[in-house]
Amino acid sequence: MTSSTRLVRRTVAIAAAALATVAMTATPASAATAQHDSTTDVRVIGFNDFHGNLEPPAGSSGRITLSDGTKVDAGGAAYMATHVQQLEAQVKNSLLVSAGDNVGASPLTSALFHDEPTIDFLNYLGVSASVVGNHEFDEGYKELQRMQFGGCNPTDGCQFEPTFKGAKFPFLGANVTFTNGFPALLPFTIKLSGGVPIGIIGATLKDLPSVVTPDAIKGLKFGDEVTAINKTANLLDFLGVKAQVVLLHQGDNTEGGGPDDCKVSPGAAATIAKNVSPKVDAIFAGHSHQQYNCVINDPAGNPRPVIQSASFGRLLSVVDLKISNRTHDVVRSATVAHNEIVTRDVTPDPNVVKLVDAAKAKSGPIANRKIGTITADLVAAGAPSGEEPLGDVIADAQLEGTQANGAQIAITNPGGIRADLTYASSPNGEGDGVVTYGEAFTVQPFANIMQTITLTGANLKNVLEQQWGPTGTKILQISKTLHYSYTLSAPVGSRVSNITVNGVAVDPAGSYRVSVNNFLAAGGDGFAEFTKGTNLAGGPIDLDALAAYLTAHPGIAPPPADRVAVS
Repeated sequence: MTSSTRLVRRTVAIAAAALATVAMTATPASAATAQHDSTTDVRVIGFNDFHGNLEPPAGSSGRITLSDGTKVDAGGAAYMATHVQQLEAQVKNSLLVSAGDNVGASPLTSALFHDEPTIDFLNYLGVSASVVGNHEFDEGYKELQRMQFGGCNPTDGCQFEPTFKGAKFPFLGANVTFTNGFPALLPFTIKLSGGVPIGIIGATLKDLPSVVTPDAIKGLKFGDEVTAINKTANLLDFLGVKAQVVLLHQGDNTEGGGPDDCKVSPGAAATIAKNVSPKVDAIFAGHSHQQYNCVINDPAGNPRPVIQSASFGRLLSVVDLKISNRTHDVVRSATVAHNEIVTRDVTPDPNVVKLVDAAKAKSGPIANRKIGTITADLVAAGAPSGEEPLGDVIADAQLEGTQANGAQIAITNPGGIRADLTYASSPNGEGDGVVTYGEAFTVQPFANIMQTITLTGANLKNVLEQQWGPTGTKILQISKTLHYSYTLSAPVGSRVSNITVNGVAVDPAGSYRVSVNNFLAAGGDGFAEFTKGTNLAGGPIDLDALAAYLTAHPGIAPPPADRVAVS
């Protein structure tokens, strides 16, 4: 049976179930008056961007910042499970949902097994539905279908358990179609909670093709989020499903604030939220890895929550709904939302501890291998210019790893750096400063292939100007051979100046060998200028280049932030 046939059958089954549910739960006319003020409490618990973080994430990736600046250790699958259970125990009718990126860019304990342990964990939690994020497509649509329906990886087989049964919850994507226009994923699912039907709509970012490699999404199209959500909301309403929530894999950035603050810089998600149909009662956001709890009015002027729970399982977004037993719609004025910190002061769920320990044990011989040492934390947090200590080291590693291609410069994208390298004692017990393969894998988990291309000096300047794009600012991390300045007050497209390579001013007509990963070489993150590169030569996997560099240069210290100047 093809995935398209499965999808059609599941969609028909859900629609049929919806009609049956509405018929069973409809309030008889004679009882309408008696139940006029009667409501049912339903709690919807959401999370986003878990990225296979089964173990408590380390460094800044494992902390939540409160409104007063206090930092709290947070995250870890076993603690997350306990918090979910506690929240569900407080409200009889509860649903657990995800706003995407459950898998992909994962630590070795999950990624080594193609994220099967993470799907097993989410099945155990009882997730009701998840929208697809961009990282669900890291290994392509066929692998996403395997995550959904089960089966062993066609290359590596089943390495974590003898069989893999797939996700017990549906992956949603109302705006994901094949190029012929047919749906590639379920647009919605319906869950009965407390005797009332809840419609769950999923939509991922329409710009997804700009943040994955082209081969991963070949044959797929990603449509406008608002159009897809509104179309699906109308269908659900026609089916009699009045209570609706959206799982949106798109987010905004924040200007500080705690988990329940709304210090958001309005961007893509806020724009979507303002235009999505009034039929939608709550929006769970993701993708930007931010924490916020906002109220944004719908087009009819009615308030509704738009909430995001940071990333890596450090927060749980809780939206409490009161649903009329007469109309089956949400009483908006009674909606309450908050972000719950996944603290580590609770008893970890023993079943999840067992699952995580198994993943650690099976990945341990690889993960705990020492590959280098550092003298202090190498963090993925930028200086005011956007230059990052860890980004400097990674770019230098990529330059060194592609010398055989004649590389003069290496440039890497900040989104490909997923964690800090911390100085604290490593899991293999060898002491402070030791870097293990597992730690390096957590930093660079994508297995991107290094490619060296020839750019003109004019191309190079254009690449650097594209750091300020329509979807925000992305400061590229560069090797020590490249220096430049930028002026924020200058117009976009004319901010970069004083570009030098090895201390020599760049000639616009000159040729330069530049090493980037295959994601950037294909124009990823909006850096379309890279696609103009010529004379492409392949290189090592980015992680292999980093591991080799750490081994060749023991005792690496954070480099000075002197490659990018702001004027």
